[in-house]
Amino acid sequence: MIQKAMPTVEDLKRAREVFLENEPRDLFYRVALELIRLAIEGKTEISLAEALAVLLQTWNKAYYQFRRFDNQHFSDINSLVENRVRTAFEYRRRSILSLSRDDVSKVSGIFDEFEKVLGPVGASKSLHLLAPEFFPLWDRAIASAYKVGLGPVGTNAVNYCRFMSCVREQCAQLKGKLPESENPLKAIDEYNYCRFTKGWI
Repeated sequence: MIQKAMPTVEDLKRAREVFLENEPRDLFYRVALELIRLAIEGKTEISLAEALAVLLQTWNKAYYQFRRFDNQHFSDINSLVENRVRTAFEYRRRSILSLSRDDVSKVSGIFDEFEKVLGPVGASKSLHLLAPEFFPLWDRAIASAYKVGLGPVGTNAVNYCRFMSCVREQCAQLKGKLPESENPLKAIDEYNYCRFTKGWI
């Protein structure tokens, strides 16, 4: 059964303060989002794959402790982006609140393809960058806390969709309570990270 943490607006505000106090990598997230936007608009020579690599090498360090980020891996990322970016972009203008049962099969498929190249955590982070208001972020500690623990690569798409459903409920509870400029998925991730990954709150 999925654990449903239902953070309040006050919980999210506190988590944001603690997150910014303790986690300097937020800079890389903001830079990666901006690079993705500029790449989509054709306003930079940086490719989408390169923009994703910025975040993956800083926010997904654990994955690369035992794997090389070499030319072949970057080539695999590039091929993944070229083959699946249009599908990912279908969700770029959507909110997770629009998630329905009709999305599950397609979301599972795209997550599975990203996971095979980037692992389950890298897949969620990359998809989030491509569609930041639709795909939530997770890591092993967060997945475990939500009772959707991660298995071997290639087996986590169903659990990711379950996690998405839970985050959708959280966002529905928070609707209209956060500033319009604030992405609820990022706020919930900061709360989850501070509480479950780091134990700071």
